[in-house]
Amino acid sequence: MTTPIGIGLIGLGRHGLRYATHLLEGVPGGRLAAVCRRDAAAGEAYAGRHGLRYYRTPAELIADPQVGVVIVVTPPALALPIACEVIRQRKPLLIEKPLACRAAEARAIVQAAEEARVPLMVAQTLRFDSAVKAMKEGLAALGAPRYFTFTNRVEPRPEVLQDLEGYGGRGVLLEIGVHLLDLIRVLTGEEVAEVRCEMDRHGSMGPESRAFVTLRTVSGLPCLVDVSRVSGGRVGRAEYVAAEGQLMADWVGHRMRRIVSRDQADEWSTEPQPTIVSVLTAFLTALDQGTPMPVAGVDGLRAVEIADACYASAATGQWTAVSKT
Repeated sequence: MTTPIGIGLIGLGRHGLRYATHLLEGVPGGRLAAVCRRDAAAGEAYAGRHGLRYYRTPAELIADPQVGVVIVVTPPALALPIACEVIRQRKPLLIEKPLACRAAEARAIVQAAEEARVPLMVAQTLRFDSAVKAMKEGLAALGAPRYFTFTNRVEPRPEVLQDLEGYGGRGVLLEIGVHLLDLIRVLTGEEVAEVRCEMDRHGSMGPESRAFVTLRTVSGLPCLVDVSRVSGGRVGRAEYVAAEGQLMADWVGHRMRRIVSRDQADEWSTEPQPTIVSVLTAFLTALDQGTPMPVAGVDGLRAVEIADACYASAATGQWTAVSKT
């Protein structure tokens, strides 16, 4: 690779700090140069400890001539104006999923990047998990698909209910379930045509803590999604049911299981890998080599379009087509 490019990180919250830690430990092709955090005292203290430049506003960081690329790890409700300013300054952009709270906002980001020819990648980190990659490699051996199921259950976070604006009033389906909505496209190789969704809510306008979704791809392949924040502990898995067997990927336990018949099954471990490091490496490598982004802006848009359809379906109780542009 060429000389490491200066990276500006916008967002030093719980997830943003993970990005910062990995960047400070070293990722080929890039070096963390500047950070932005709304809490000035905390942001200045962090920058001072690590020899970084601190900016209170995203615009100041983006304008820094020593910042060559920008990583945005903010609540998605803040993404649109920040992303548009990064694109206006013609700097490559990596933005944490979901790309935006609603498809119209995500579409505006993608269109701006395409018109300006600015590289844009969405950090759909679960694509880079070792169990997910093992599942993708093993699908073809089991014959024609019958259906997929996707499950992601995580512990409740009371602070989610205290910051309703960060996800535009939406809850676990957008926050966590967007991983699964993206994986459907990755593992089936198809677009989602329609959805039917049922979810709970905290009050009439509160964010949901549980969602059950049935989806159909353009070929009619059924997929089931179960995502929630209602109990202790974590479950994360995808299951593929095919004509000649079943394949299960567990990204929490880092396990794979393949069942061919009642008497023939095998199980093995996958090597845990920091998915954020994989995302950063893929992003910087694509920039260095001038190749397409591994997770393009339109991929992030498609996941939010599916989410929009899910929320519309939950409101009506009806099957809802996924609107794409």
